[in-house]
Amino acid sequence: MAAVEQAPQPAHELVYEPDQLPKLRSNYGDYLDSASVGWMKETPINTSLDEMRRRFDEDGYIFVKGVMPREVVLDMREAYFEHLAPTGILKPGTSPREGIFDTTADPVAHNGVGGRDLPEDLERQRKLTSAHSLPFYLAFLEHPKLRTFVQEFMGWKKDVLVKRTLLRHNVPNGYSTGIHYDRIFLRAGEADFLTAWVPIGDCTASGGGLMYLENSTTIGQAMETDFTRRAATFSKQERISGFNQNMARDGQLSHNASELHRELANGKWDNAPVIPQRRWLVGDYQAGDVVFHNPYMLHGAVKNDDPEARIRLSTDLRFYELGAPLDERWMQSVWHPEDGL
Repeated sequence: MAAVEQAPQPAHELVYEPDQLPKLRSNYGDYLDSASVGWMKETPINTSLDEMRRRFDEDGYIFVKGVMPREVVLDMREAYFEHLAPTGILKPGTSPREGIFDTTADPVAHNGVGGRDLPEDLERQRKLTSAHSLPFYLAFLEHPKLRTFVQEFMGWKKDVLVKRTLLRHNVPNGYSTGIHYDRIFLRAGEADFLTAWVPIGDCTASGGGLMYLENSTTIGQAMETDFTRRAATFSKQERISGFNQNMARDGQLSHNASELHRELANGKWDNAPVIPQRRWLVGDYQAGDVVFHNPYMLHGAVKNDDPEARIRLSTDLRFYELGAPLDERWMQSVWHPEDGL
């Protein structure tokens, strides 16, 4: 009788020696120590919806494997880097589908995180902006596997994807997205929303993907309560801004994951529960995977230290239920550098 193949034990359930954990850092500060790093729980796509919802409510996220067809995602990656190839971002002799960075180029000149950290070259800015309106990307956003999953997982008859999506790349040693929770930037709508972070291509744990602060939903809620209290005398426009005087210059909570981790463990935020053992959780993302998280979970991008110089490409999507009071500012247009959001 043939032996029954055993499924591998999930990464988050294994016990790792410190040197077996990925080395992670953010834009500034030291590498995170091994005690503050862990693996995200992986959720197979065939997991029951009830179990998925339980994990989401308990953890603040679900890391779902194989939501979208792998080849569809890789086709999207190829199309994006064909679009950006004239900027000199790719290593000569490599294919756009691989998305390998030309390490002889200046990483800062090829920033792709958007907002206040764009490359100075106007043609590169135009390439980043126009990618959000190209047919290959708009079709990708409407893929039935993704949209059907969102509706079924949330129990909605119909979902609404906000028009302002964030298509971003992260080159090795370049500037990455700081630590934040999403409600900071979508305060004008009363309804909660679902964020989908979609890696467009394979991305190792140290390759520039997202890291999530374990059990941090209550921290985000406490921070938002504190920011709201301190904004009581602001005008409405100031209160809903992610860049008001209560916030950092770019709306982020920090660009130093190690420092923020220490501050939270020492109880800097009075309303947030102090849990010293809380870790930054990461995953080895593969094309087709999607991470869904709630509006208050703290997260940010890892500095891209991919040994093969792969560029991390991803998109951030926010979904509401049709008819819910959403943040209308995010429905006005696709992302552009001057939109103020």
